[in-house]
Amino acid sequence: MSERKQAVIALGANLDKPAAQIRTALEALAVHPQIRILKTSSLYRTAPVGYDDQPDFVNAVCLAETGLDGVSLLSVLNRIEADFGRERSFRNAPRTLDLDIVDFNGETSADPHLTLPHPRAHERGFVMVPLAEILPDFVLGKHGKAADLAAALGDEGIVLLDGGGDGKQAV
Repeated sequence: MSERKQAVIALGANLDKPAAQIRTALEALAVHPQIRILKTSSLYRTAPVGYDDQPDFVNAVCLAETGLDGVSLLSVLNRIEADFGRERSFRNAPRTLDLDIVDFNGETSADPHLTLPHPRAHERGFVMVPLAEILPDFVLGKHGKAADLAAALGDEGIVLLDGGGDGKQAV
């Protein structure tokens, strides 16, 4: 790896055995030669946001170290999504897998292809609750600490599925 950077990646799925999709996606990330998973949250069942007529999601967050730049990491994530059968039929549609870069090494970017930090992560309990589990003091841009953001959002509609997120590499 060249210069190593850290990325916070949010994972979500609500089709085709979503918990298994998340676990397999974490494995796909872990075997990439330029990605190392440092911490992984537990899995959470969460209510859909934006489009309610769909199954609940399973969500998690991981902290990864990578030698890739942000755009290259996003390309890897998009390729993994495609490998899992991700279709982008409409915004907030049901999906087999969704991988988002929440933060990339504390960088900011207004590029529409890769906006950093993720523009809505601080508003989403399904991201902030798992992030606060593994990195409570993580500061997300100008929005504040993960634990404070998670507490402000609350955990309504968010149910812990497993206690597997011990903050260590899970795969």
